[in-house]
Amino acid sequence: MAGLQHLPARQRAALVLRDVLGFSAAEAAEILGSTPASVNSALQRARSGFRPAGHWDRVTLPRSGQEAEVVGRFVDAYEGGDVGGLVALLTQDARVTMPPDPYEFSGRRAVADHVRQTVGFWGQGLKLVPTRANHQPAVGYYLPDPSSGLHRAGGLLVLTVSQDRICAITRFADRSLLTRFGLPSTLPSS
Repeated sequence: MAGLQHLPARQRAALVLRDVLGFSAAEAAEILGSTPASVNSALQRARSGFRPAGHWDRVTLPRSGQEAEVVGRFVDAYEGGDVGGLVALLTQDARVTMPPDPYEFSGRRAVADHVRQTVGFWGQGLKLVPTRANHQPAVGYYLPDPSSGLHRAGGLLVLTVSQDRICAITRFADRSLLTRFGLPSTLPSS
């Protein structure tokens, strides 16, 4: 965010619309009341003047096939209790945060330890349903309720995908969030 503040407004808008939100040059031009050539020119100038550190400069384009493949592998590994598969999806500097709770796990090893505890606590009955939040891939997670035979909403995991890995997971444990994303509050256990 700090890097964006140093760009001129037109360049900042072009960079956010094209690289963050995934709009085409024509769509961005329509939004900005400009031409695709002007948007592409502003985007080139913005990219040359802005280089974020770490994996954030390699965030996968929204709704791309690569992003869908990484999310699919994440869902399969988490639902199957495959901690090794989950850890293999993480970048070395992966981070897990859980706002508003103060918990944060930084680095592949710390995140792996947290995932092992989480999978052990939830067991292998967890169900995940893909959605999107803040223009990023996300999954609603559902916990098994043996007394009812249902899976009940647990919360939302928002993923930041960098190329073919996950560099950040943000967990929101507010169950009511799922309905805002069109997800049900319960799922059948079958």
